[in-house]
Amino acid sequence: MKLPVPIHHLKRRAKLLHRREQIPLHAALDRIATAEGYRRWSLLAARQPVASVATALYRRLDPGDLVLVAGRPGQGKTLVSLALAAEAARAGRRSAFFSLEYTPGDVVERLRALGFETGELAGFFDLDCSDAISADYVGAALAAAPAGTLAVIDYLQLLDQRRDRPELSRQVGDLKALARQRGLIIVLLSQVDRSYDPAAKPFPDITDIHLPNPVDLRLFDKRCFLNGGEIRFEAAA
Repeated sequence: MKLPVPIHHLKRRAKLLHRREQIPLHAALDRIATAEGYRRWSLLAARQPVASVATALYRRLDPGDLVLVAGRPGQGKTLVSLALAAEAARAGRRSAFFSLEYTPGDVVERLRALGFETGELAGFFDLDCSDAISADYVGAALAAAPAGTLAVIDYLQLLDQRRDRPELSRQVGDLKALARQRGLIIVLLSQVDRSYDPAAKPFPDITDIHLPNPVDLRLFDKRCFLNGGEIRFEAAA
């Protein structure tokens, strides 16, 4: 579908709707998307050149990397990460998507929004939406994964929501060790604090990551921040 106006104009409309009707911003974004013929804002955002962004980003990732992809709801974290997984498959490498947020149907819908059918990725792409996902679970699932496999975990703040899971800081440390020891690329999606104001700065940064429980964010080798259909990449010092 062709948008009648640029996406940043639609985002402006959503912000006005959010203020005028005092509804959550993500709900305002979804309402604007519906008016343009899309079920959700994330599907409208898929019109942006996600595939080309993912291709450029994938080339900057190396086996052994622990990567953070962060943004507010509706900014395309899931789409970018799925495009990364598809890019890995295109390169002949395995990829996996672990989600504590979405159902398999949700993920398939987003893949289709990017122009992919799951059959195209058969043998290279694994999808897991189990409620049991944790660092240990991911490690066991990737026990036979070859070096270079890209794994996405959706998302950071849900990893320790169950009381029988280790604390979040330990799990992130375990994931970093897993990536380094096995030569995997592990991507963690993350929420951004609601206090982040895009009018004050164009992209969120490491200080805006929502952390209900403490985590040493220096564990991440590379970080990506999304806002307004654009992405900022940085490598940890």
